[in-house]
Amino acid sequence: MTMPFKDLERLSIPFEDIIEATKNFTTIIGKGGYGPVYKGQISLSGESERELTTVAIKRLDTRISGQGLKEFLTEIRMLSRYKHPNLVSLVGFCNQGPEKALIYEYAHLGSLDKYLSKSENSTCQLTWKQRLKICIDAARGLDHLHNHVAKHERVIHRDIKSANVLLDSDWRAMISDFGLSKIGRANENESYLITNACGTHGYCDPSYRHTGILTKESDVYSFGVVLFEVLCGRLCFFMDGKGKQRLLPQLAQSYYKKNKLNRIIDPTLREYMDSNSMKKFSRIAYQCLLDDREGRPSMDLVLQELERALHLLDWLYFTVIF
Repeated sequence: MTMPFKDLERLSIPFEDIIEATKNFTTIIGKGGYGPVYKGQISLSGESERELTTVAIKRLDTRISGQGLKEFLTEIRMLSRYKHPNLVSLVGFCNQGPEKALIYEYAHLGSLDKYLSKSENSTCQLTWKQRLKICIDAARGLDHLHNHVAKHERVIHRDIKSANVLLDSDWRAMISDFGLSKIGRANENESYLITNACGTHGYCDPSYRHTGILTKESDVYSFGVVLFEVLCGRLCFFMDGKGKQRLLPQLAQSYYKKNKLNRIIDPTLREYMDSNSMKKFSRIAYQCLLDDREGRPSMDLVLQELERALHLLDWLYFTVIF
C-alpha cells in the first residue's frame, strides 16, 4: 500500500519533536499491535510554544516485519479521511527514515476493558447509565464507519473489542486502532470482501474466521461481544469458579436463551435486571451474536435500540421520582 505523504504534510511531525514530547519515550501507557504507546506533550500547529497538548504516541517497533508498516499506513489513511466525535482523532504522524509513529488525541480515562475486569487493576465501578452512554457512543462511531463515511464506501473495522474503545475525560467513547480496517463498497445488494481472517480471538466473527468472507456484520458480532462484556462486567476470556478459562459469547448466548442472564450479569446491576432498559439492551446484544449473519442487526438499528434502552432508563428514574 502506498500513501501520498506529500498530501498530508500538515500532519507530519519530526522525530526530534516526538523524542522531546515523550521525554525520550519514558512513559508507556499501552501496547499496540505493532509497538508500544507512550504519553507525551507536544506543541501543535497554531499553538504557542508554551501551549502543549497531551497526546498518545504509538511508535512502530522496527523489529516487526512489514505487517506493522502496512497497519501504520492504513491508520494514516483511515484517520486522515474519516472524522467523527466517536472515532479517535489522528493528531499527526512521523515517517522519518526507520522511525515511524502515530500521534493521537489522548484518552484521559484509558480503555473500556480496564473498567470491566474484576482484577486489581479495575479502576472504578461503572453505573448502568454510564455503561449505556459508553455503548451508545461506540455504536455511533461504528455506525458512522458502516453507513456514513462516504456515499459509496463503508469501513469495516475488523478489530472491535473493549480494549479499542477509549474514554476521554468526560467518558466520551471513541473507537481506536484502525490498522486492520478495510474499505468496502456500500449501497450494493452484495457487499463483502474476501480476505484472510484476522482480529482478536473471542471477538472475531466465527463466520468470518471459517470462511474468510468479511462483511459489516462481522463488526456487529464483535460489538455484541463488547455489549455482553459491559453487561456482565467481565472480559471476553475469564476464569470461572473452578479456575477454568471460559469464553463469554457462548456463555452469554446460552444463558440468554435459558432466560438466566441474572446468573452472569455484573452483580452491581441486579436491580435493573427486570427493567425494560436492560431487557432491550440484552436482546440487541444477543441478536448481534447470531450465527446467521443475515439475522444480525445493522449498526444503525443497534444504535437505535441502545438509545431506546437509555430512554427507558431515564423514564424509570422519572417515574420513581414523581
